[in-house]
Amino acid sequence: MRKLIVAAFISLDGVMQAPGGPEEDTSGGFAFGGWTVPHADAGFGAAMRELFAQPFELVLGRRTWDIFAGHWPRVPEDGDDAGLARLFNATAKHVATHRGESLDWHNSHALGGDVIGAVRALKAQDGPVLLTQGSSLLVQQLLASDLVDEIRLLTFPVLLGAGKRLFDGHALPASFALDHGVVSPNGIVITRYVRQGAVETGSFALE
Repeated sequence: MRKLIVAAFISLDGVMQAPGGPEEDTSGGFAFGGWTVPHADAGFGAAMRELFAQPFELVLGRRTWDIFAGHWPRVPEDGDDAGLARLFNATAKHVATHRGESLDWHNSHALGGDVIGAVRALKAQDGPVLLTQGSSLLVQQLLASDLVDEIRLLTFPVLLGAGKRLFDGHALPASFALDHGVVSPNGIVITRYVRQGAVETGSFALE
């Protein structure tokens, strides 16, 4: 049995759309692509290195796969991101898509018609952790299907108003424990939450 980790960059109001560049995802008229870039700092870099230090396989929605496939295979061997590019290019990519025949990036595999069933089957296997990047619609399905074991968030000090969000109101209720938390020099709140169990309730009302 292996873990499924959801990793995401989010704004203070929960938007995760197009964090890396202006043309990354303009759907819905989103005008703030690249909103994470001005805040990147040493803490951000350390969090990324720690996230990708363990063996992993990627679980991606089709739009995120398209963005990644258009970028990572083209990173120069002597570029700043060459190490991460080698990791992404080599690892298995499990993709939610109806066009599996067009997955031409090395080691990419379609999850098939039953995406949730396919992810559940992947989790039941032995192997490295399963790691999401972006893929808001897919992540929402995973949260609604009780498949997420860990959530790693980088929360940036910005409000974006509209845009694709991490949480859509359909996540299965669950309790998570804060396993790690730190604030970067530029104000990015870096947190790791691990699944703990059911939601517990209580009352502050006077007897």
